[in-house]
Amino acid sequence: MLNTLESLFNLARERKSAPVEGSYTNKLLSDKSLSKAKVLEEINELIEAVEEDSNKIHEAADVFYHLIMYLEANNIKIEDVMSELDKRKKWAINFINLQDQDYKEVN
Repeated sequence: MLNTLESLFNLARERKSAPVEGSYTNKLLSDKSLSKAKVLEEINELIEAVEEDSNKIHEAADVFYHLIMYLEANNIKIEDVMSELDKRKKWAINFINLQDQDYKEVN
């Protein structure tokens, strides 16, 4: 499942280092304004699809693809994002454990 996302990140990095003429991926990677506009457009389309209960999976896939291209176009590495999420997970677990401990002490 996550192999597909990893493949998209690899594709983006390959296209950045070895552009393919006429590639939509390269267009997104080289035009940050276009990439930003597409992320916003695709998120709005996903929200609409969820609200209308139609085409949700297709629109969610579009969001992932365009967000990955946007991140890579702006040199935001997925490894750094994952590291940040891991820090937040650790913080959340510690917070929950503290809440549980406080609850037990009060009761």
